[in-house]
This record gives sequence, C-alpha cells and structure tokens, in this order.
Amino acid sequence: MTRPSNAPRRTLLLTGASRGIGHATAIRFSSAGWRVITLSRHAFPEVCPWGAGPEDHIEVDLGSHDDTVRAISEIRQRLDNDELHALVNNAAISPKAVGGGRLGTMDTDIETWTHVFHVNFFAPVMIARGLIEELKHARGAVVNVTSIAGSRVHPFAGAA
Repeated sequence: MTRPSNAPRRTLLLTGASRGIGHATAIRFSSAGWRVITLSRHAFPEVCPWGAGPEDHIEVDLGSHDDTVRAISEIRQRLDNDELHALVNNAAISPKAVGGGRLGTMDTDIETWTHVFHVNFFAPVMIARGLIEELKHARGAVVNVTSIAGSRVHPFAGAA
C-alpha cells in the first residue's frame, strides 16, 4: 500500500481516530503516504507516530449538531484541490449502565438515545453530505465502520 513517488497524495478523513481501530487506521494510511485528517472528541495525542498529525487533527463533538457543522466547514477549508479521496466514519458510542452493564431499549432514557443517534448515525450522514462535492471531485469512497453488536446480542454492548 505504498504510494509511488510521482502519484498525487490522497486525502483520508477519519472520525474516531484517537484510539483503537481509528488510531490503527490513521497509522496505516499515513504510513502509506496518505494525508490523514483526523476527527476526535479528544485533543491530538502527542505520542502518535506521524508528523502531520497535530496540524491535521480537528477536535469535535459529533454529538453536537453545531460542532459537527463547524468541523465540516473547517475540513472543507483544509482540503487541497477540493478533493477528498476517502471518508471513514469510525466514531461511535455505546453507553453503559451503572457498573458497565448493558443498556437496552426499554431502560435507556431518550436523552441518551438522542446523543447516541447523533454520534452514530446523524453525524456520519452530515459529514458525507457536507463533503459530497469534495468526494465526487476525487471520485472518493465512504466507509462506515460498524460493530458486530449491531447484528447480535452482546453481553455489554446495548441496543445503540
């Protein structure tokens, strides 16, 4: 997955980049020569191994409609040649009950559901819609990462 030296640099936008699958994805694509713009609710971690990380990181609360709109505007300003080659929607939340237990449909309050749906569903839709022209311009792709818990009952991952 190495980029030939004469090939134009591709750009990846990655949500949920601060840990786990998102962090590994950022490292992998950055190592292959991609520009990786990361979104996370956390500040850029100083221990990350790619040099362009701090200036290509946007701290955003995807649970907030207004903050998501702000981040989309900032992303558009940062894109070179108005091109986005890949959008990976990796950020998601699965709130837990007291003591780390599973929250189910009937025992989860509406405010929690609203927050979960904004982060897990509406924010990825908003980002894709907000950057559709940049994706079209680059003939880019959208990848939505989901959890196995979405298709099976899991002991600690609730209905979110």
